[in-house]
Amino acid sequence: MGIALLGLPRSNGPTAPPASTTAHAATDPSAASPRPDSKAALESASPTTPSVSTPPALKSALPPHGEGTAGDPAVQRSLREAWPADLPAADERELLTAGRALLRADATGVGRAWWPVIFPDSGEGVAPAFAASRFRIQAAIARRDGRPGKAVVHLVWAGTDRGGTFTDLRITDWHFTRTTSRKGASTWTPQPRT
Repeated sequence: MGIALLGLPRSNGPTAPPASTTAHAATDPSAASPRPDSKAALESASPTTPSVSTPPALKSALPPHGEGTAGDPAVQRSLREAWPADLPAADERELLTAGRALLRADATGVGRAWWPVIFPDSGEGVAPAFAASRFRIQAAIARRDGRPGKAVVHLVWAGTDRGGTFTDLRITDWHFTRTTSRKGASTWTPQPRT
């Protein structure tokens, strides 16, 4: 004679796993334990696994999309916390100035002629992807890029494209290499995108 289990009762509290049965318990009614779904079994059973609690929801460090300029300081703070400063202040300022100018030239077309190696087709009248009047850099940092003499500028920006769609929290990275002139002056040179 076999037993078929068609369903388990629903319970709001923790339940103990069903007691294992042996061949002896199945043939000797005096050795049978109470049914696991009985009220007495549920009340006396202790949970075998610790209760799981849901962690509190994490608050985003970034502002919601469309926050406008009010959210930009939070974006800047988030970048700085994610990547602590590791360049001399003068290098960071130079890199940030160049990185911002490169991004503006790339997105809006304004200033592409200053970067002929990066934008070789700037004299061909390439239409800018974003309107200069609706473009802003939300945050920027400059950090080392793995090896000495290498750096990357991380930029977060917002803009309205030619189709009129506004998007913020866009991310662009510009990579730079330190070059030294014959006279010993060093400067940061942007690297073309591959």
